[in-house]
Amino acid sequence: MRSPRYLRLFGNLYASRWITLRRVATRELHKTAVRQTDGVYTELTEMRVRTPWIEALRKQQKDGIDPRKKSDQPATPSDRDLSPKKMSDSYHRVVIPLAQDPWLNDNYLNANGHIRLGTIFMDLDALSGVIAYKHTGESVTTVTAAVDRITINHPLKEICDLELSGQVTFATGRSSMEISLQVAKAPKDGSQVHKEDVLMTCAFTMVSLDPSTKKSVKINPVLVESEEERRLFALGEKNSNAKKTLAKTALRKQTPNDEESDLIHAMWLRQLEYHDPNNPIRKPDNVVYMESTKMHSSQIMQPQYRNRHNFMIFGGFLLKQTFELAFCCAAAFSHSRPTFVSLDPSTFENPVPVGSVLYLTATVAYTDPPLVTTADEAHRASDVGSIPQDEASNSKYTRVQIRIDSKVRNIEHGETKPTGQFNYTFLVAKDIKIMPKTYSEFMIWVDAKRRAERVSASIRGLEGSDGSAHTPDDGKIDRITE
Repeated sequence: MRSPRYLRLFGNLYASRWITLRRVATRELHKTAVRQTDGVYTELTEMRVRTPWIEALRKQQKDGIDPRKKSDQPATPSDRDLSPKKMSDSYHRVVIPLAQDPWLNDNYLNANGHIRLGTIFMDLDALSGVIAYKHTGESVTTVTAAVDRITINHPLKEICDLELSGQVTFATGRSSMEISLQVAKAPKDGSQVHKEDVLMTCAFTMVSLDPSTKKSVKINPVLVESEEERRLFALGEKNSNAKKTLAKTALRKQTPNDEESDLIHAMWLRQLEYHDPNNPIRKPDNVVYMESTKMHSSQIMQPQYRNRHNFMIFGGFLLKQTFELAFCCAAAFSHSRPTFVSLDPSTFENPVPVGSVLYLTATVAYTDPPLVTTADEAHRASDVGSIPQDEASNSKYTRVQIRIDSKVRNIEHGETKPTGQFNYTFLVAKDIKIMPKTYSEFMIWVDAKRRAERVSASIRGLEGSDGSAHTPDDGKIDRITE
């Protein structure tokens, strides 16, 4: 006969085993898979990654060909069909059931229960890849070349199912295409998305390459049929021309203009005042030197984050990593919780190979309102959403722009390549200002100032990423996102 102690022990073990089995069974009823993912919604991951890593690696070892290196033999068929395609041919929609599946929230919510925007950015890049291949077919390699400005249109007030959708809206038949994307509160079956339910809109620029030569290849142009499609195509053309114009006026090609030179001189004089023993003016506590704001990270690139061609990291992972480092940098700088305002147009310069080491450096590049301003700038500030300097000391909020510089090195650290620059703007409930010291820092400041002016114009609705007249969110309203 078993003792009462043995029976109690056996009963507890049986109950524990039953609860565990019940949890497993319950877990399997959810929409998300039991296996861990890379942070991207499972449906998008399955579309992006077609071959298990071990199989791709063994094939590469067996063939003796490194797919990361260029070849002289083109792999894209020269006689493929390049006839125009409708925008609707590439349309794709995915619903992320955040309100229905609590387990799915493990990948999408932060410690405060807010939706992680970095994960949404990663999903958007994965979706743009799906859309791009629906337009080009599988015979080319398509990579993310750039992401245009992302702003919040209408902040979410509660966790809800999210609909991610998009299509190719600009393609002339050359190698690049613009993909317009939207994140919105998922509508009920048979209903359309309402304007007030749109969380964000943005555009990704994708470029098609020959898988072997890595050279650009022609793709199908877009067929424009309706007035709305003409508007979207014209907007894509406008964005393309704007990128070319900005490239011509970059600080690497032109010196700062007269107003910017005056501001640099004024800040230099302010520094002299701070260090002059005969001058009673001293650096205020809310003024921080740029050199002290830097934050670094390094990470080896694992196969988990590869693109569909298996040996390169997909762009969405870089967006997620840069966003989270920018968030940390803004928080450390302001000693407060920042709120995302915008991601400025950013370019991906070089691919990031699996197995390489990614280095990121975050710097506070600009604060709005700035430390010094000119009379003309103060007058213009009231028109574009900035706070004039005479109100700066009483400003409750500061827009903080974080610049992320990224580079990649092979594991032996014998080769280094830049992979892109990313510029994020956050709002903090604090009056704090940045001050550059060196000429290099002043150039970072001037470049960021130009970006800040474009962000201010966007916030006032003078320009919209989707071409409409909506006024993007300025970050001051409570929301359920970061």
